Amino acid sequence: MNFIDFKDRFFELGCFSTQQVYAWYPGFDRNNLRRWADRGWLIRLRQGYFAFAEYLRKPDFALYIANRIYRPSYISLHSALSFYGMIPESVVQITSVSPLKTMFFENGFGEYSYKSIKNDLMFGYAPHSMIDGRTLMLASPEKALLDLLYLYPFYDSIRDMAELRLDEDFMSDDFDFEKMREYLNRFSCIALDRRVSKLIKAYGL
Repeated sequence: MNFIDFKDRFFELGCFSTQQVYAWYPGFDRNNLRRWADRGWLIRLRQGYFAFAEYLRKPDFALYIANRIYRPSYISLHSALSFYGMIPESVVQITSVSPLKTMFFENGFGEYSYKSIKNDLMFGYAPHSMIDGRTLMLASPEKALLDLLYLYPFYDSIRDMAELRLDEDFMSDDFDFEKMREYLNRFSCIALDRRVSKLIKAYGL
């Protein structure tokens, strides 16, 4: 099989797995993927997952990949907070949460970190539309902030909360405190309750 025929079949997927390739063509020679990656036509995302090099130039495609190479998962923590403009820093590493074990991948699109949470905490996220019509699974602002305080317990003082530098206009106008309280109850975590109280004090909310 030549690369042009392969690209015609798989390009619109954005990224794909070797399982998808074998489902379409059981006799496919896996060495083709290695050769095409060596030539720079494909980007190896992790073992068994690839994307076409053209997608390196597509906006937000690095975020889209995060959901695809480790499932189930959704983008949260610093990446989601940055996406919403809640923190001033641009985030290099794309952070997600998953009920699977903690994992890290690095590829041509960036660095991908996955933090493990209990399966019953997999809520508070929804599909978010991208420019090209694809969707990515993204935590709500409220869930992203709770995930952060839950998974990073070193945010444990009023000073620590202030150093997050959350955007005060966003917190005043767009952040849903009722939704946060609803989500907080579902965590059933006393330590997280205390951290959220300190967060509220830090920002005078």
